[in-house]
Amino acid sequence: MIEILRQRLAIYHSTNAMEEAQATKEILQEVALYSLWRASFFDVAAFQGGTSLRIIYKLPRFSEDLDFILKEPTARFDWESYLPLLRTGLQQFGLKSEVLDKSKMDRNSREAVLKDNSISTQLNLRFSRGDTGPTLKIKLEIDINPPAGSGFAYTYLDFPLDFEVCHQDLPSNFALKIHALLCRPYVKGRDWYDFSWYLRQKVQPNLPHLQAALYQTGPWKNQRIDITARWAIDHLLAKIATIDWKAAAADVERFLGPEERAGLNLWSEKFFSNKAAQLTG
Repeated sequence: MIEILRQRLAIYHSTNAMEEAQATKEILQEVALYSLWRASFFDVAAFQGGTSLRIIYKLPRFSEDLDFILKEPTARFDWESYLPLLRTGLQQFGLKSEVLDKSKMDRNSREAVLKDNSISTQLNLRFSRGDTGPTLKIKLEIDINPPAGSGFAYTYLDFPLDFEVCHQDLPSNFALKIHALLCRPYVKGRDWYDFSWYLRQKVQPNLPHLQAALYQTGPWKNQRIDITARWAIDHLLAKIATIDWKAAAADVERFLGPEERAGLNLWSEKFFSNKAAQLTG
């Protein structure tokens, strides 16, 4: 089965150690998703966030972690119900990975961590020959009390083998991205890259889902606000005016290929104000 992974790595045509490491991590993410499907994880959960955009919609940037939401809120969710089959699935492809439940049961976000240093030697990496390569670390995080109003979609994937993933639809995923842009206490350039990508794809946010998210967490928590496209535009413009765009671009640069990196030269208050004005709801 390891040959399937080697063939996948060859498709990336990595030209340096960083690109090769990113490709290897993405392969590990996909094997983990397949293994979670084998564990019936997507009966209760949906894939969400930047890595879902990368794997399902071919977002042209690499992403680090695997984010999920429960389809229906429940405090009873426990990663330990799925981790044994996740380990078994990874072993099926010759990987000797460590998977640990890192959850704190008093939080709405439950975490597990996948660590692996076996894939580097198994794949005969071109840029790390003669050593074991870095230990890859992937955080698996699930929101057990997600905001109401999400839409879901189902996609068949064919790597490493055929399987099906439940994931948030694009308008709902976009809504949570806008929530992050407005509520995250620090600037994450990857958020703004994704924001631009959504609008390039002509996606409009699921505003009821955004409203539920804002009511649940952030500066507008427990405030009953009628969230319209105009409200979102005005608050995004206010946020955009405060950002150091050079620093934001630096955050995302290492996750992009050369073609996408060239577009970072456009990042400015004017550029993103123009983007925000494209929201119609």
